[in-house]
Amino acid sequence: MKQLLTLILLFSATLASAKSYDNPDTLVVARDGTGEFRNIAEAIEVCRAFMEYHKVIFVKKGTYKEKLVVPQWLTHIEICGEDRDQTIITWDDHANILYPPTGKPMGTFRTYTLKIDGSYITLKNITVENNAARLGQAVALFTTGDKLTFLNCRFLGHQDTIYTGNARSRQVFKNCYIEGTTDFIFGPATAWFENCDIFCKADSYITATSTPQDVAYGYVFNHCRITCDAHVTKVYLGRPWRDYGYTLFMNCELPRQIRPEGWHHWQKEREKTARYMEYNNRGEGAGTSQRVAWSRQLTKKEAEKITPSTVLSVNDTWNPLH
Repeated sequence: MKQLLTLILLFSATLASAKSYDNPDTLVVARDGTGEFRNIAEAIEVCRAFMEYHKVIFVKKGTYKEKLVVPQWLTHIEICGEDRDQTIITWDDHANILYPPTGKPMGTFRTYTLKIDGSYITLKNITVENNAARLGQAVALFTTGDKLTFLNCRFLGHQDTIYTGNARSRQVFKNCYIEGTTDFIFGPATAWFENCDIFCKADSYITATSTPQDVAYGYVFNHCRITCDAHVTKVYLGRPWRDYGYTLFMNCELPRQIRPEGWHHWQKEREKTARYMEYNNRGEGAGTSQRVAWSRQLTKKEAEKITPSTVLSVNDTWNPLH
């Protein structure tokens, strides 16, 4: 009886605490104890489900070793760091770690540092890192929610750094830094990358899209810059993880390390369906004379139709770049 009473009191205290934050006020997280919370997960926990208002979780400088999930029932939340390079969310799972419930390897999709299932979520001025050693796939950011915006963020990892995991979702990455080794931006979602820096840490592939046949757009990189580590010599723009993969690089700076053929088919039959395109790129790696025959160079008229409004507006007018 005493234990039951204790549980009831604890539950009541939790509800009261959550209700006290049921407003648009900013929540402050700080590892040094100067905020309302010491962990980001604690701040996420008190947010009300399906909020109509904009709620900011302000995260002070520090390293937050947390494996985070923003659940599906949370909306209109902004997680904003005090300083992009000094506000770091980090974890270190990789695909070959044994997963306790099964005793088998964890696999790619459980390795995330941050998973966002909610919609209308914004991440700003913050670093998300998977700092596992190169022992297997290791996801830093895993997205399934729709209408997600990433502004001035860093995403650090090796293989599979960013996984956009929902074919019916849309994301915008603006002024972000993304690094990795193999297929380090991958998945089926529609995503627009604007003015981003893409850093290749190994001879490999930047993207691996799995865009479904009935989804009009996959990844669009516009005004982005690709750079490479000093030892890197051979990089492909992408390869199709599944049939109908869609990737477009336009107005981007491509370094000499980009392979002359540009793209890889992964499996030979995917040459028939892959939607791989370029337009108006520059740099030593932008030459098109040796590109694979199954990729395309867009005309000016075709490229003018590829805008954030066109790509991101699916039955609505969502466009955070407007």
